Amino acid sequence: MNTSVIRAGVSSRQDGPPRSNESTVPAEHVHTRGHAPRPLLFISDLHLSPHIPRTVAAFEHFILMTADSADSVFVLGDLFEYWIGDDMLRVDPFAARIAEVLHTLSERGIALYIMHGNRDFLLGKRFMRAAGAIWLPDPFVMTAFGARIVLAHGDALCTADHKYQTFRRLARWRAAQLLFLAWPLRWRQALAERMRVSSEAGRTRPPSPLYDVTTKGVAALFKASGTTTMIHGHTHKPACHQGREGTRWVLPDWDLDHGARRGGYLRVDAEGIRALPLD
Repeated sequence: MNTSVIRAGVSSRQDGPPRSNESTVPAEHVHTRGHAPRPLLFISDLHLSPHIPRTVAAFEHFILMTADSADSVFVLGDLFEYWIGDDMLRVDPFAARIAEVLHTLSERGIALYIMHGNRDFLLGKRFMRAAGAIWLPDPFVMTAFGARIVLAHGDALCTADHKYQTFRRLARWRAAQLLFLAWPLRWRQALAERMRVSSEAGRTRPPSPLYDVTTKGVAALFKASGTTTMIHGHTHKPACHQGREGTRWVLPDWDLDHGARRGGYLRVDAEGIRALPLD
């Protein structure tokens, strides 16, 4: 198993994904600090965009206030509703604003780790630098407070959706990404907006079983990582599942702009793992 040790809070950071395809073998992160350990906070599936101002406000409160006592913040994918290239930072004030808010974490000595999701897998080195973030491959194994935990976005665990898994492999192929990024920004923007509107229209439809993780996918990741604890997002079905292979925590999605309020995070500290609501 490939292993890399990242010490939270140091200046030598991996600020973007490599140019090769993502590894299916989890790398490893050992959480260490030179002082009394502070909690680790985990979030995912915020789907940030200017169209959800209440959710954006909750995100800013979380970063500026809730996370202030944390050692590290982990974003396990889908921070944005879509990301069509790091040139968005130059032309999109909203994208630049989110990066600036995130950068306040590193300014306060709080490490920030970001994993790609199925909506924002084009987040690159320029964004990671602007946000003061460390990029995490998917999946990723970390050791914290004596426990080994495998982290994932969760979309790779939905193995029954064969069409999506084919798309996922293609979308993470560097040549395909470079071809898409060569399009004019306005073309990419128009395509992303059409997909966003389509996603909004399907909000009221019952979710398909294809969009959920499978027993096979979960068992395979537990086995490959050699862990008994997993944290992921993607499915928008927050829960703590106790299974034969181990414990699987599913992060909530965030939405304070449509219907019932949703959102929350996981806190990992010396007392264990707890699911907490937004402040």
